[in-house]
Amino acid sequence: MKTRATREGWIDGLMAAAGRDPRVVLMDADVSRSIGGERFADRFPTRHFNVGVSEQEMLAEAAGLALAGFVPFVQSYAVFCAGRAWEQIRTGICHMNLGVKIGGAHAGLSAGPDGATHQALEDVAIMRVLPNMKVLVPADANQTRAAALAAASIEGPVYVRFGRNPVPVIYPEDCSVVAGGADVLREGGDVLLIAAGAMVAACLEAATALEAGGVSATVINAYSIKTLAEDLVIEAAGRCGRVVVAMDHQEAGGLFGAVAELLARRCSVPVEPVCVADRFGESGSPGEIFAVLGLTAEGVAAAARRVLERHAR
Repeated sequence: MKTRATREGWIDGLMAAAGRDPRVVLMDADVSRSIGGERFADRFPTRHFNVGVSEQEMLAEAAGLALAGFVPFVQSYAVFCAGRAWEQIRTGICHMNLGVKIGGAHAGLSAGPDGATHQALEDVAIMRVLPNMKVLVPADANQTRAAALAAASIEGPVYVRFGRNPVPVIYPEDCSVVAGGADVLREGGDVLLIAAGAMVAACLEAATALEAGGVSATVINAYSIKTLAEDLVIEAAGRCGRVVVAMDHQEAGGLFGAVAELLARRCSVPVEPVCVADRFGESGSPGEIFAVLGLTAEGVAAAARRVLERHAR
């Protein structure tokens, strides 16, 4: 299967958005080369601004650009633009519902050898809790391109999470993304596998393995974590009766938190996480770290078997 890094799809989307709308500008925090801002700057040199290692200043300036009528995109490593600049995002952007589009790059475990300090495992939690913020976590490069394009036209602030390492290409180049959307990638009746980001491909692989053992799985790519596609999730959870949620993020506050909160309110079914269990990451290749933490197709299949065994109908 073809693979491509989601960060490449992000820049593809930004350049397409800038080609359609002259108000689109890009702000970098001294990571133009690693995330792809240099490509944008080559094509749109007067619409690219590198503020240096100053994420808080970057987000504050982006708020000003939004007030002036621009559509500012900002990008940095997720651990810095979501974490270090959180107060600026909360008070300067979300409180006024300003249309700043935030690209959280090298998120989750994809930062690999950069280690725990650079692996954002809490970013979705601290973005999802903010009023007015939309949170998108696309599954592959093509969907990340679509997410960037969609962010340009979504009213208010948007956080798009994407990674560094290549992941399987699942979607066609002409796919679309909407706030509050999700995609059913596979239908089954025994267990529901819900994922976002890099773990979507792992869930599809797990579903194939489970089918060989007589277990039929539905797979949903819940790329819009806020706003979550609640009715779709509730219908599938009620039909399957058992749920597994997978994402390279802390259990608390991420996709697992969003799904568990929803199920607690509207559909009481057992749910099992395949996430990071209240710990920091570590250095290594992304593949090694995903394996160490059990965030693999085998880990998803094992979680599905556990929830089936504990809650047999």
